[in-house]
Amino acid sequence: MQTDSSFTFVLFGGTGDLSMRKILPALFEAHRAGGMLADSGKIVAVARHAANRGEYLQWVNEHVKPHVSKNGVDEAAWTSFLARIEFVKIDLGNPEDFVQLRDAIQDLPGIRVFYLATGPSLFVPICHALASVGLNENARIVLEKPLGYDLKSSNAINDAVGEIFAEEQIYRIDHYLGKEPVQNLLALRFGNALFEPLWRREWVESIQITIAEELGVEARGDFYDNTGALRDMVQNHLLQLLSIVAMEPPHSMDSDSVRDEKLRVLRALKPIDPNEIGKVAVRGQYHAGGIRGSAVPGYATEAGVKPDSTTETFVALKVEIENWRWAGVPFFLRTGKRLADRVAEIVVNFRAVPHSALGASALRAGANRLVIRLQPNETIRLYCLAKQPGEGMNLASVHLDLAFDKFFREGQMEAYQRLLLDVIRGRLALFVRRDEQEAAWRWVEPILNEWKTSTKPPKPYAAGTWGPAAASAMLAQHGTCWLEEEN
Repeated sequence: MQTDSSFTFVLFGGTGDLSMRKILPALFEAHRAGGMLADSGKIVAVARHAANRGEYLQWVNEHVKPHVSKNGVDEAAWTSFLARIEFVKIDLGNPEDFVQLRDAIQDLPGIRVFYLATGPSLFVPICHALASVGLNENARIVLEKPLGYDLKSSNAINDAVGEIFAEEQIYRIDHYLGKEPVQNLLALRFGNALFEPLWRREWVESIQITIAEELGVEARGDFYDNTGALRDMVQNHLLQLLSIVAMEPPHSMDSDSVRDEKLRVLRALKPIDPNEIGKVAVRGQYHAGGIRGSAVPGYATEAGVKPDSTTETFVALKVEIENWRWAGVPFFLRTGKRLADRVAEIVVNFRAVPHSALGASALRAGANRLVIRLQPNETIRLYCLAKQPGEGMNLASVHLDLAFDKFFREGQMEAYQRLLLDVIRGRLALFVRRDEQEAAWRWVEPILNEWKTSTKPPKPYAAGTWGPAAASAMLAQHGTCWLEEEN
């Protein structure tokens, strides 16, 4: 893939955790691949924890280099990558410092991209400071989550940013939309006649979407205790994945066509009745337990967490979509920390055959299913029943692997790499539009409000398990269960 598009990529929060683990490694991989980034493109890191460019490059060598390239670092590529990097030391709280930034980049070529890898409280001040020195014109700005605490605060941020940048200049990033299996889900659905006739209520019994983590809150206890799993994962990642799974075929893959269809799904979500939240939503909080043979503490004893905290670390939801395609099909969403495994996957359970001449095993739920795994290993598997060798008609589950790494020699592109390239090239399809974000906040708000005022604490679950028993009981009422045995 070749590009002649020059760029100046300004990275706010240049010494932050996200820059260290994701953004700079992704830019290096694009640089190392050759041809993905214009030779004249520059990366300008903005931070206050380094004195000058030399000190910043030393920080990059020490902290970023260990996170790049699973197959080792090409030293020549690394050296040439460092040559792209400039550094500007400014205090983000001082608008006058942005004059230094303007002077540093005014002669650099190409489109300007401002990536705000900072806390959301700095989004609006940074945008105002950029505008004060004229850097908002003909530029693109990337906003990381969380974008607000609820619908009101999200709208306040969007209103303020929208006064400075036009909607087509704003890239609200959700890295799950850049994952290879999510892209392949679009290809699977809209590039093949095989699945589209089955992708509807007549043939789909239920759909599960899971994002499970083994990690706890780590060093983010104070942040997480004021956020919780519903805000941190459901409002963005899980509802975005749901909209991709359930959307109608767009007339093209241009940005607004794709996002229009996602928006229709979000607006078709069945509103949550506050009186029914206990039946369709489970919240939990992990207690002490074990992960892979090691003891781990409970959430309430983590650093930065209030001992009497009622913040949820686990959420399971039953969601319905009120449209012609999906009426009556339950979508089950689940996310949590300190669970039994690190996995993100989408499971499409097809209905059993209406009558079986081959015995009861052909009628069991989940005999036919499609499993799209996003992490840790990215695969797509189609499960069906086949006859076991030997006497009699005994059926067993088998699967077909869509092993893309065996068909395509080039390695898969990491999510951040794809999304950063899309920003540089002006492609908005994989970024969240404001009306999508508003629809998602509007849908989760009744749950947020109910849990905020509830006197019932989150349901406890031991670290290293799959969450509260109530989450499994919710699915059992619909004759199904969570898929937890895949490799």
